[in-house]
Formats: sequence, C-alpha cells, structure tokens
Amino acid sequence: QVQLVESGGGLVQFGGSLRLSCVASGFAIDLYLMRWYRQAPGKERELVATIFSDGRTLDEDSVSGRFIISRDIRENSIYLQMNSLKTEDTAVYYCHRYRGNYWGQGTQVTVSS
Repeated sequence: QVQLVESGGGLVQFGGSLRLSCVASGFAIDLYLMRWYRQAPGKERELVATIFSDGRTLDEDSVSGRFIISRDIRENSIYLQMNSLKTEDTAVYYCHRYRGNYWGQGTQVTVSS
C-alpha cells in the first residue's frame, strides 16, 4: 500500500527556514519521479520541485535558489529545504508520486511578516 506522510511544517518568520519531510512506504522512492506541490488559500495547487528517479532535480521559478529538494534512499524519504521564506510561500505543502498520482495529507507552512 502506497503511503506518503509529510511533516515539518509550522510557523516561521519572514526570511527563516524550514525543512519538510515526506516518508514513503509501500514502494522505493528511487524508482519513481517524486514532487512537492503547494496550495495557498484560494489558489490552485502548484508544482514546487521535482526529483527524478536518477536523482536529478528541477525547481520551479518561484522557488529557484531558495528551495532544495532531496532524498534519502535509506530512509525512503523526500525532503524540501526551504530558505529565505516569504509570506507568499504560505501554503499547505504536499508530497506526490507522479506514477499513480499518490498524495500525502499535506503539512501547513505559515510565514509571518
């Protein structure tokens, strides 16, 4: 059974940092394309970052240079290191497995000004 469980969200001040985690079970993360998405209140869900099965990464323009996606194969986990946070980064962040369209429950990130 595929499961994705996010954690690490919270309240942080403008310019601060957070590290989100996504623990996967039921499959090996290094065999799949994995992504982080976010959804702000009243907005559509948007792609944040991608890590391919071969380890290559791709960041969206809105977070490029500030957010870093990574993985730990031994822990079967995906991470999102978020630096220089802005108020517009406030959203629920979701872990996603592309094949099969599996989603985690999300973790709330709130950036205060």
